[in-house]
Amino acid sequence: MATCCENNCVVEALRQRQRGTLIKVLWINAVMFIAIAAAAFYGKSTALLSDSLDNLGDALTYGLSLYAVTRGPAMKARIALFKGGLIFIAACFVVAQIVHRLVSPVLPSYEVMSIFSLAGLAANAVCLALLWRHRGEDINMSSVFECSRNDIASNLAVIFAAIGVWTFNSGLPDIIIASLLAALLLNSSARVILTALSELAQADKTFDRSAQ
Repeated sequence: MATCCENNCVVEALRQRQRGTLIKVLWINAVMFIAIAAAAFYGKSTALLSDSLDNLGDALTYGLSLYAVTRGPAMKARIALFKGGLIFIAACFVVAQIVHRLVSPVLPSYEVMSIFSLAGLAANAVCLALLWRHRGEDINMSSVFECSRNDIASNLAVIFAAIGVWTFNSGLPDIIIASLLAALLLNSSARVILTALSELAQADKTFDRSAQ
């Protein structure tokens, strides 16, 4: 009996730690999405817009993950599957923006790109540090960690895009980096979805065995 109570206390303590971390990173990403999205439209940067969509996707993901903290393995896998779908939608939006910029080219502001990608990098580094200890706890937190790691790569990519725009006085580096970020998002989406489907299948097998 005591062992059961102790186990319940350990699980609840873990959930509380996860919940506290998710609330922090949710607010960080929500604020950064608003700031970077506004900067992307002002600076006419598709790569920076892609970066902002990462933050929006993460804010939504962290909100869903808060809901999933107290749920069972099957529900966590379903929510992770939905997260993968959100990442895929963000990737499709970036692809649409790339096509638009190819048809109607503009010269992005490398100053705006540099400043806000550096700010995003600092914010996402904080998120990654907060999520590091949770990365292997379950499918819910590992998919959250995956999103945060993608954001670091996105920020660094936008910094390189800004350097390219400044060096060549061309919007092409912005489009190239945005294309790479779209590919990264698609790859991440596939990985999260496949992992979630595997976890869901395992949860269904466990349920079937327990029902027999």
